[in-house]
Amino acid sequence: MAHDKVRITDLPLMKASGTPITMLTAYDYPFAKIFDQAGIDILLIGDSLGMVVQGADSTLPVTLADVMYHLRMVVRARRRALVVADLPFLSYQVSPEQALRSAGRLIKEGAEAVKLEGGTTMAATIRRLVDVDIPVMGHIGLTPQSIHRMGGHRVQGRQPGRAAGCRERLLEDATAVEEAGAFSIVLEGMPADLAAEITNKLTIPTIGIGAGPSCDGQVLVMHDMLGLTQDSVPRFVKPYASLWQEVAAATSSYIREVRERTFPAPQHCYSSKKA
Repeated sequence: MAHDKVRITDLPLMKASGTPITMLTAYDYPFAKIFDQAGIDILLIGDSLGMVVQGADSTLPVTLADVMYHLRMVVRARRRALVVADLPFLSYQVSPEQALRSAGRLIKEGAEAVKLEGGTTMAATIRRLVDVDIPVMGHIGLTPQSIHRMGGHRVQGRQPGRAAGCRERLLEDATAVEEAGAFSIVLEGMPADLAAEITNKLTIPTIGIGAGPSCDGQVLVMHDMLGLTQDSVPRFVKPYASLWQEVAAATSSYIREVRERTFPAPQHCYSSKKA
């Protein structure tokens, strides 16, 4: 499948064959094109853009218009990857009909599926979207849109005194998402053994972020993966590059050369005579 277009129907085949699914967030044309050409399976226009692109302290301020803006750029770059777009906070929670209108706008802009947060409480909404052939990726565990209820970005399913009940709830959420018709589900911020149990229980693929190695795939926020942040990253993140430092060094070199008048050099200038 290295050079074939990734379809939703490919994902259960990858789960069945034990081929891990790869997913990254993308928010613009250049990075989406790099990831797509490198062979990523899924590009997610995540509401994480509120934090890593817009500089907010949570995903809550992100609007549907924000997601649509970034989605258009990613779709222009994509040739192979499956494109999934997040439904941001309060674009789907009011009612299944609101969710249908919001999801429909993302599909019209080129998304091939939408992602929403929530388990049993969102089952009816997922079912409404699936009934009109809008593919849905679920998302349970640490759900960033619930940051205030959770008291921050906290690992779920291991709270002292409540772990057993929380684990049972997450298992119920996962089952509800699958039964509602989602084609896959993101498991975020939970113990690895619980994620493994959910993965083994479900027939749909699980994609982990801070959920251990037993999930059917993995996703990271591109800025974390590329080292494009000065903030401390969560334990589950592995930076595969140090682009913040590299860009800072390149900018310092540019400033120095401009002030020294070594840039632009003759090779960067035009002559009045045409060659």
